[in-house]
This record gives sequence, structure tokens and C-alpha cells, in this order.
Amino acid sequence: MTQFQRVNPVVMLGDEKTMRVEDQYTDVLQNIEFGIVTTYKDYPGMSDSDVTRMLEALVDRYAAEKIGRPLRHFSLSDVEQALLKNVRRMCEWRLGRGTLVDTPEKVKEIAPEPKTIDEIVLCLKRILKSVKTWNKEDGRQGYLKFVIQYVQ
Repeated sequence: MTQFQRVNPVVMLGDEKTMRVEDQYTDVLQNIEFGIVTTYKDYPGMSDSDVTRMLEALVDRYAAEKIGRPLRHFSLSDVEQALLKNVRRMCEWRLGRGTLVDTPEKVKEIAPEPKTIDEIVLCLKRILKSVKTWNKEDGRQGYLKFVIQYVQ
């Protein structure tokens, strides 16, 4: 079972056919979850609620950017700020606005096709739904203990 087989929302952006988010954006979801797991390894005491707060703040940030609204202030803990930094870096890379490496040659080698803000927000919301599902089922670190099995 993959981390997304529990909850299967469908997506429709533009004229694309209706598909499950996890089928259409597997690579983006994995990139975002890599940022989460990387932070979890640095902060093993972190909880699903840290991930939830960070995802909600990041969704709000991209929504504000899209509509031209000023950013809201979220008082995030040190762990949540570390999560935000790692996950946002992945999102910015997937938006085509950031890099994960320092050399221009490597940037060209691993630059994926840029996604839209709507697509990134869709993926963030999908992961948020997964966090809530696994937290409800397995407690404080239910999502984190689940996802670390699939993302190394």
C-alpha cells in the first residue's frame, strides 16, 4: 500500500481528465514529502500537528501570492519553521523558481517541468489530508511514522 491509497480525491485542473491527485502528481508529492521526512530525521520529536500547521501556512502563503493578498503572519515553532523551509524549497523548485543544487550544470540536469501554484497547492492539500487521516488513525506521529516507510 502506498501512502496515498487510503484517501483518493480526484483532481480536475483546466481541461485535463479527472485523475486522482496521487496518480497525476506522484513526483511532486514525493518531493514535498521528502522535505517533511528530512526535517523529521533532524527533529525526531516533531509531531503531525507540526506538519499540519506548516502545510496550512504554506497553502495560505501560495493562495495569498496567487490573489495578490498580503501574507498572513503565522507564529511557527522552530520545528515548524524548519519544516516550512525544507518543504517550501521543494515547492519553489517544482514551480521552477528555485534550485536544489549549486552548479549550473546540475540545475539543467534535474530541472523538472514547472508546475503552477494551483498544482502545488493541490498537492499540499492532498498531503494535509493524508496527515489528518494518519494522525486520526495512529496518533501524534501517525503520519510521520507512516510516510517515513516510503520516503527515505
